[in-house]
Amino acid sequence: MRDVSILKEPIELYKLLKFESMVSSGGEAKYVITEGLVIVNGKVETQKRKKIVAGDVVEFGEEKIRIQL
Repeated sequence: MRDVSILKEPIELYKLLKFESMVSSGGEAKYVITEGLVIVNGKVETQKRKKIVAGDVVEFGEEKIRIQL
């Protein structure tokens, strides 16, 4: 797991995936979220605009990140 710092919270889930290069585009981010391929804090998350805050753990594929301020 790697720690990721954000400048301000919250950040929308699809933007986080894009900015951290977990996907190649915002469209791909939205697709993988709606397909149920992203896990937030141990639960499948299907809301593209889910607000992610410090302390949240996001998983997609082989990557797992923890959000920090």
